[in-house]
Amino acid sequence: MTAPSTYGLSTQARNLQWLLTDLVEEVPGVNSVAVVSSDGLLLLSSDPGGAAAGNPARTKGPRGASADLATIVSGLGSLTTGAAELMDGGAVKQTMVAMEYGSVFVMAISDGSLLGVHATPDCDMSVVAYHMALFVGRAGHVLTPEVRSELRQSMEKTT
Repeated sequence: MTAPSTYGLSTQARNLQWLLTDLVEEVPGVNSVAVVSSDGLLLLSSDPGGAAAGNPARTKGPRGASADLATIVSGLGSLTTGAAELMDGGAVKQTMVAMEYGSVFVMAISDGSLLGVHATPDCDMSVVAYHMALFVGRAGHVLTPEVRSELRQSMEKTT
């Protein structure tokens, strides 16, 4: 887990970290997960494969693969929201990008935050989407402005 120790965090923040860890450990094919605030800041991340599944080049940057995923999630969120507005499509619920060597999933959380998952190309997409929906359902009401602020400060301490 890239997120800092849970010492000193509120119960809500610790629960969110636990939910994130559970998502990564329980869903086969998940490489990394990030929760990004509506303004694009990384709130929580988990990168169980270390440097993106053994690619040492992925460690470059402020937080390696975690920062990259947060940037991608934020950008996809903005792009799809703009597209939905242009098409009068309503709110974007989920975005999925399938690539030759992996997939990226982005799901909206009720407060405008986003949950992003980078998974292997052979993952079961329906299982990943299902577990993301469970996370969003459990985390949405907990991600209050106070908890978001606490998580941001916690992530800043790890850099």
